[in-house]
Amino acid sequence: MITMRQRTPFIPDVMPHLSAGRHRNPRRGACFMEFASYLAGERWSDHPACTDRTLAALARGVNDLVADDRRDELIELIPTVVGLRGGDELGLVVALRAAITALPVASMERQRVLAAGIISICALLEQRGVPSYGMRDEAHRVLNEVPDAARWARTHVTTVSARYPRLDTISCELVVATAVVGAARACISDPDAVLIRMLTRAVADVERLVRPAAPAATRIPEPALG
Repeated sequence: MITMRQRTPFIPDVMPHLSAGRHRNPRRGACFMEFASYLAGERWSDHPACTDRTLAALARGVNDLVADDRRDELIELIPTVVGLRGGDELGLVVALRAAITALPVASMERQRVLAAGIISICALLEQRGVPSYGMRDEAHRVLNEVPDAARWARTHVTTVSARYPRLDTISCELVVATAVVGAARACISDPDAVLIRMLTRAVADVERLVRPAAPAATRIPEPALG
C-alpha cells in the first residue's frame, strides 16, 4: 500500500517500491508511470497525460524488464517526467536515445531495426531543425561500431522512405520497444545498467527541450559613487 504525505506538488515524503506490470490501484503496487500519474494529480494510470507518449512507453518498458532488485534505482526519475510533454519531436528524441543506447549490444536482427531508426530519425531532426545536443554525433559513432547493420539500414531506409515518408509516433514506439528488449536480452554482464542509462539519458534529453536552462541574467553595473 502506498501512503504518502507530500511536501511539494511533486515529491512525496515516502517513495514506493516499484514493481512490474499494471496495477489496478495503489494498494496493489505501482509501476513507474502509475506513480507519475499520482504525482501529477491524474487518474491512476500507466498512460497518464502528463508525460510524452513515447517517453512513457520507454519508462514502462524499462520498468517491466529491469531486474526486480534494480528497479528502485528508477524512483528518483519519476518526478522529473511529470510535465515532460510537447510536440512530435520529443518522441523522435526519445526513440533516438533508446536506439543509440541499445544498438551496440543488441542482437544482429535488432541492430538492423535500430540502425534504420537512427538514420531516419536523425534525418527528420535535421530537417526540422531540432537541437540534438550532440546526439547526431553519438549516432554516427554507434553506427560505425556495427557497419554491417548500418549498411543494411541505409539501403532499407532509401527503399522504404519513398513509400512511407513519415515516421509517426507508433514508429517511434516500435523503435523504443526494440531497443528495450534488445538491451534486456543482450549477452552482456549488466543489461540492467544499460536499461537504466537508456531511460535516464532519454529523460535528460527531453528535459533539455522542454525545460531549457534560463539564460544567465545580465548584471547591470552599479553607478559610480562620487
